[in-house]
Formats: sequence, structure tokens, C-alpha cells
Amino acid sequence: MDNSLISAVKRASIIKLILALFILLPLAPIYAAEINFQSILQQERAWAGLSTKKVKSEEIEWVYSEGGNPSNPTILLLHGLSGTRDNWNRVARYLTPNYHVIIPDLPAHGETRVPDDFDLSVANLAEKLRRFADAAKIDPHLHIAGHSMGGAVAMLYSAQYPLEVKSLMLADAAGVFKTANTVYLKDPEQLRQLLVKQPGDFDRLMRIAMQTQPFIPLELKNAQEKLMLAQSKNTEKMVLKLVEMSKLYTPDSFALMAQAIDAPTMIVWGKQDQVINAEAASELKALLKNAEQPILLDGIGHMPILEAEQLMVQPYLSFLKKVR
Repeated sequence: MDNSLISAVKRASIIKLILALFILLPLAPIYAAEINFQSILQQERAWAGLSTKKVKSEEIEWVYSEGGNPSNPTILLLHGLSGTRDNWNRVARYLTPNYHVIIPDLPAHGETRVPDDFDLSVANLAEKLRRFADAAKIDPHLHIAGHSMGGAVAMLYSAQYPLEVKSLMLADAAGVFKTANTVYLKDPEQLRQLLVKQPGDFDRLMRIAMQTQPFIPLELKNAQEKLMLAQSKNTEKMVLKLVEMSKLYTPDSFALMAQAIDAPTMIVWGKQDQVINAEAASELKALLKNAEQPILLDGIGHMPILEAEQLMVQPYLSFLKKVR
């Protein structure tokens, strides 16, 4: 077998193992005694056709991944609560050959830095994201996709900038739903249960977020848990903002926002999502003007972008061709 092919196979195997760790994963400084996650992530991004970029916009020091030809249509991918840009790498791998892909670490997530008093509300994130597009000189006429909390940001962005958003893709998107029946939607205070604040919390998070948990070597699991513990303060701030949002919005006021979205929309959901129940997909379909029939993935939890990227990316590519 060709040496380059052997290296590619080995690299892909490492990437698949490490990707399983990045469910709601913040990055933190990594010491020499620990596994060098940054190095592994750099390999992973390269495998997906991505490179790391930085830009400052107002008080935010943005870090983002970029890949593909800038002359191709642009897709903006948004991660979920306490996630990072790397949550999308498995999907991005299929997009970069034909699209210009931008994946930011959202404010106070991953490597993007903000002041301690930064407003982490979904409304402010959507506004700052538009200013990020200008600062990074990204074509504002773009396709946007969001997972979980990133889906809520993507919806608000689409409602606020209807002439610029070509299409919308929502994966297990957060919202205020009439059909909510999980503990996290009925009482957003329970989102605190998703925080990694002490040893052992990472295992609980894995059980909640994914229907089928991958095997993770103990040393990798322990190293990742330490990183998540270091980011728990920022995650808790974000949870507080989501709790505030749940008090400000009712299902009816959320519906008004969703009904203002004109963009063609694809909806995909893990059928066994324990965080945002799959019935919300049909509710969104009924609210959005131009949404296709939701794709429900059996045996998949809250993380289809990691659990079943091939099952969602092929329909997404077909969807993009139709709206392109």
C-alpha cells in the first residue's frame, strides 16, 4: 500500500476517535503532560479542508475555521451550547470541495475571546455574527446552518437579515416549543445538569447527548474532562442567558420570529434526542414558510453532526443544489 495512503488511513482513524470527544467541547490551554489536543485538531481540520483564521471585531477576538474556494457559495456553520467549531468538522469535510465554509467559535466558546461582561444573549450573538461577517470580509449572502443553540442563533439571524440568507439548515435546534417534553425544555434551569463541573460529569453528559456512546480510552476521557472543567464558568453564563430567553419568549412569540423567516429550510433531528425532543421538528416545519419535511434519524441523539454526519450531509448537499 502507498505510504501516503497508509498515513491518510491512520490519520482518519485518529480523527474519528477524537471527534467522539467533541460533543459540547470547549478548548482550553493544554499542558505538555497532557494529550496535545490542539495538534490533533489541527490535523482534523486539515483533513476536512479547513484552516484556522483570526479576526477582531469590536470587543470580540474571533477564531474561526475556513475552507473551500472563496468564490464558491458560502456556508456559515454554528455550533451549540458550549460547543466549538470543531463539532462541525465531520460535516465540513463533505462541503469544502464545492463550497466556501466558515465555522466560527461563537463568543465565549472555544478560542474566541470576549470581555467578562459580554452579553451572551442569543439576540446579541446574532448581531455580533453579522459584524463578524463584515470584519472577516465574508460574502453576507450565504447559507447558514446551526446545531442546538446555534440553530436558535441561525433562526434569529435569518429573521433579521432575510435578504442575505440564501438557505437555513437546522439540526436539533433550540427554541421555545409548545411540544417541549424534555426536562431541559420544560425547565431550562435544568440545563445546568449539562455542565461539567466535577469529575464524572463528562460520562453523564455523554449519556445524555448521544444515543450510542463511542468507546473513549480513559486517558483521553480524563484529559477532555479537565478541559471542560476549565470552561464551566463560561458555560454557566450561557445557560443563564438561555434561562432568561425562556422567560422572555413564549411559544407564541417564538413562533412569530420563526414565521418571519423566508429562507428555504432543511430540518434534521435525532429521533432519540433527550435534550430537545424530536416532536419540535414538526412544530418548526409548521411555523417556517419554506421548510421541507423534517428528516428524523432513528437511533440518533442530540448530536447528529457527530453521530450520523453521513446521514445528514447527503440530504443537505441535495438541498443546497436545489436552492443554489
